[in-house]
Parts: sequence; C-alpha cells; structure tokens
Amino acid sequence: QVQLVESGGGSVESGGSLRLSCAASGPPLGRFVMAWFRQGPGKEREFVAAITWSAGSTMYADSVKGRFTISRDAAKDMVYLQMNSLKPEDTAVYYCAARSRIYLSTRANDFGSWGQGTQVTVSS
Repeated sequence: QVQLVESGGGSVESGGSLRLSCAASGPPLGRFVMAWFRQGPGKEREFVAAITWSAGSTMYADSVKGRFTISRDAAKDMVYLQMNSLKPEDTAVYYCAARSRIYLSTRANDFGSWGQGTQVTVSS
C-alpha cells in the first residue's frame, strides 16, 4: 500500500494561490493513478483532479478547471496541486489519494490509499 503525506495547506485571501504537495512512498507508482479530493464543512468528499503516473494524463472537476493544475515529479515521487484564483468555496480539507490501476477515476471508492489531509481556507 502506498503511504501518502500532504503538505502546503494554509489560509489565503480570495484570488490567491497555494500549492499542495503529496509525498508518496511504498511500491513503484508506474501503474498508479494519483488524485486530489476535498471535503468542505458539512459536505461530502468530492473529486478535484487526477493524473496517471506513467503518461501524465489528467482529469479535473468542472469547478476547478482552468484554475487548478495537477502534476507529478517521478524522480521525487511527489504529486502537486497548484491552485490559483482561489475562491471561498474552495475551502476544504484536501486529500491526496492513490489508485493501483492505470485508468483515471473520479470516484473516491476507487482509491485505496489516502493521506491525512491538509486544510485550505480561503477568505473573502
């Protein structure tokens, strides 16, 4: 099982930027899909973005398209989420997740490994 540790959360004003990082350790990630999910106050966990480790193919939730960018650094076993033009509705705990399949997915149940989460707060 992949171990995941997120970092980079914090508080920012509306329109600001943050970059989240996720350090992965454990088995080789070549056939994995990595993703970011988030859970806002009183809300269910929702998909944000995903990337295939091997090809770098990406998928985004409509709510973050054009504002967020997911990327990975294979040499460092790191996944990143660059978040620009942040809005108060982006406030949530952000989780890094890993799926041991090569196909992208937006369903939380398809991901077997999760980090502990990092808080992002956007003030208006």
